[in-house]
Amino acid sequence: MKPIYIAASLLASAAFASPTMARDLIVNSYGGPYEQIIRDAIITPFEQEYGVRVIYDAVGSSSQDYAKIKATNGRPGFDVVVMTASQSLQGCEDGLLERFSPDTVPNLAHLNPEISAVAGPCGAVHELQYLSLLYRTDMVSESPQSWLDLFEDDLTGRVILPSFGNVMAAYLTQLMSVIHGGDLDSDIDPGFEAMTRLAAQSVGFEQASAILESYIVDGRVWAMPFWDGRAQLLVDSGAPVDYVLPEEGSVPLIATLNVPIGAQNKELALAFVDFFLEKTSQERWVEGYKVGSARADIEVSDQAQDRKITSQADLDALYLPDLLSLASNLSAWGERWEREVVPAAR
Repeated sequence: MKPIYIAASLLASAAFASPTMARDLIVNSYGGPYEQIIRDAIITPFEQEYGVRVIYDAVGSSSQDYAKIKATNGRPGFDVVVMTASQSLQGCEDGLLERFSPDTVPNLAHLNPEISAVAGPCGAVHELQYLSLLYRTDMVSESPQSWLDLFEDDLTGRVILPSFGNVMAAYLTQLMSVIHGGDLDSDIDPGFEAMTRLAAQSVGFEQASAILESYIVDGRVWAMPFWDGRAQLLVDSGAPVDYVLPEEGSVPLIATLNVPIGAQNKELALAFVDFFLEKTSQERWVEGYKVGSARADIEVSDQAQDRKITSQADLDALYLPDLLSLASNLSAWGERWEREVVPAAR
């Protein structure tokens, strides 16, 4: 089904919401604090400007969402989905995601071109994060500085890990592989061996970030991998936690907005993607969700920029896996995770 495009001048104005356009837009993304922030910073302003209603679907992880897109041949029942650059690249290769251009999404022209290129033509990069090490300041005697600190004896039974449905698990496995003499993609055995040992010292696995963070907030665990934006939200909430970028480095999360090729309300979906990338929208999002942006022209507080990815140099300082290779490996790695890592948990 060929997409129906409209002129950029109409896309940039409220007049774009024509009488013939459907008034409901279904957006699939995450729950927890993310949901309230996206409603306040993006969804409500979009509804007000375009005179439409956004139905928010907080079901599934990025990998589960893409699996649904693939199983339905690009007609998953939602119009816009938040995923990652890995799924964006895979979806483009599979022909299941809409390709964007500055003609259909004008604000793409304002994104860092190198960062946009990582996500490919089907992904609009709306935020940047990295995998950080989150810890309880009142329980850990010294601030951890290394991913290897997760293996310390005093953290035995005080670490929780993401399940493989959360891409944090794949990223942490890749990092552990590099630290233990392997690499990010082809020689991953050291990573799985390390994660199996770490699982034996953990309390188990959870998939949703909102559930993962509850373990550290109530003190059941004292350290865990977590996205830096969500970690900063916890710091700002007054919880006795802090986070670090470990000395070995980390992996960025390049988060994208995507439109399935068979979306029912494609025109409004493209308008939503463009609205999310607007300067003022990105400023609200960065301030609200404590993440980095691929727009260099946003104006935010110094606090919002502290410890965030704010430049190409920040991104270059992190490990960037071959994301298309990662997407193709996820299924096999997930099966291996279930065979080797999960049974080792306490």
